[in-house]
Amino acid sequence: MRSLFTNPVLIKELKLRFRAFKSFSGIMFYLLALSIFVFGFIFVSMEFNLSGFINSQESVLLFSLLTFVQLALTLFITPGMTAGSISSEREKQTLNILLTTAQSSFQIIFGKMSSSIVFLILLLIAGLPIYSLVFLFGGVSPTQLLVIFAFLILTMLAIGSIGVMFSTILRKTILSMIVTYGSMLFLTGVTAFFFLISVQMNVSSTTGVTSNPSIFAYFWGTINPIALMMTLISPEMLESFYEVTKIHFPIWAGYLIFYSIVTFVCLFIAIKRLRVNMKKAK
Repeated sequence: MRSLFTNPVLIKELKLRFRAFKSFSGIMFYLLALSIFVFGFIFVSMEFNLSGFINSQESVLLFSLLTFVQLALTLFITPGMTAGSISSEREKQTLNILLTTAQSSFQIIFGKMSSSIVFLILLLIAGLPIYSLVFLFGGVSPTQLLVIFAFLILTMLAIGSIGVMFSTILRKTILSMIVTYGSMLFLTGVTAFFFLISVQMNVSSTTGVTSNPSIFAYFWGTINPIALMMTLISPEMLESFYEVTKIHFPIWAGYLIFYSIVTFVCLFIAIKRLRVNMKKAK
């Protein structure tokens, strides 16, 4: 465990990332945009509210919007930060030098991916003071916030491992990014489409209601990050999901199992293929 945090690749990547001005400017503009959104929402809500105050329902709505902003951050920024981690080293012709060091394939892959994940977690932590404004108006519990953050970190790890895997397998960064973003499109859009089709196929033609348990609908809905986010925010959405699929196994447990397997498999493939590609290049 100690070797994970004393990883030279991870330390080098963190130093390079946090010494760059664009990293801090990115955090600054992100927090600025988030602050404008939050205070703009509060101002508009107070203007149109006859009482001049924000009620708990509006606070929950604000929390939901902030959560979806964070999810969009995870889905669209993580692939861009991890899909070029190995392929960019190959294009700069520095990967051969990196492989001649005493670092194992696991240390290289772990260091490359972890540096990006740490930066994204820093963005989430930096936004906590803005998030905490919703507690002033009620409707949201600290436990719910912790659950949302755990979900986002798990999603980051899964997407990061997918990006690193494609960056290791594919030789071009642009191709790796395209494939990684295509995977994100599949996990968010295509799975939602399959979920709707599965639900429709399970609806009885005579009664118009869901008749039998639908394993396919449950599976496609479970692995969809947006669907899980909606169930974590709204208990009513969770009950509707169970009513449609007729399966009451916790959706968060299915999501955890699936994306933990995805993370493990992708990292395993990346570690095994890292030096294989270099041998082929010779």
